[in-house]
Amino acid sequence: MEKTHIEKNTVQETLVIPLYGRKLCTEQFPALFRDERAVELIGRIDYDFSPLEAKSKSLAHRFGALEVAMRENDLTAEAKEYLKAHPRATLVNLGCGLDQTAENCDNGLCGIVNVDLPDVIAVRDRLLPAGGRVKNLAADLNDLTWFNAVDAENGVCFLAAGVFYYFKKENIQTLFTAMAKRFPGGRLVFDAAGKRAVKIMLKTWVKDAGVTSVADFFSVDDVEKDILPWMTNAAVSFRGYMLGYNDLKDPSVPGPFRLLARLADGFMKMRIIRMDFTG
Repeated sequence: MEKTHIEKNTVQETLVIPLYGRKLCTEQFPALFRDERAVELIGRIDYDFSPLEAKSKSLAHRFGALEVAMRENDLTAEAKEYLKAHPRATLVNLGCGLDQTAENCDNGLCGIVNVDLPDVIAVRDRLLPAGGRVKNLAADLNDLTWFNAVDAENGVCFLAAGVFYYFKKENIQTLFTAMAKRFPGGRLVFDAAGKRAVKIMLKTWVKDAGVTSVADFFSVDDVEKDILPWMTNAAVSFRGYMLGYNDLKDPSVPGPFRLLARLADGFMKMRIIRMDFTG
């Protein structure tokens, strides 16, 4: 089978790191997370994975893989809960990359829409072609015309993993309030973090993009102060990103990782935020 080539220093390269993280976590923490498709996809991509492999035994990269896994597990839990009440709803994976969280929640009845930029969807179409109840949609999330491709007649649940850190605050407000107005009864679940964490996460990207102030980007230090004043058309709740859904007491998780998880949820204010749209 011909492999799909991923060029370095391109938007498409950003797909590789989270995909490799899911592979690494499947291998290191199989009782907590399994993504066999990620392992299979790695084998179908023409890309030099050796730098990632060299770093994979380090504490930082192993914990980063655990973060990826917990985030996907958290979003999956919220999506499956929504589907229990709305079994024919549409699951929408925003900034999907090569992620298959929506597909992993498939109950055999729901619709699935995977949304990302055209360059990314071009790769996804080759590796994870859509069909049946699954649609791959090339779109810029800031261009709200993508709403028209979402069938919300039977409910809709939006999922976003590692996406909104790269959005300006004003763009997030515009997007979220428009979603709530357009999709009453729908749900949005996403990960967020405090200013400290966002500054660390965006450090390299900000430098490469020539951005002068990380403060302009979306972060959440205090949900009541940073979101509730403007997100008045939704019920907003949150849990810890690392420990809000799982205590991480599985024997495969080293003790230091549980300490780091507490620091992530506490000091770094990493959270999973859920918005239930009231219209």
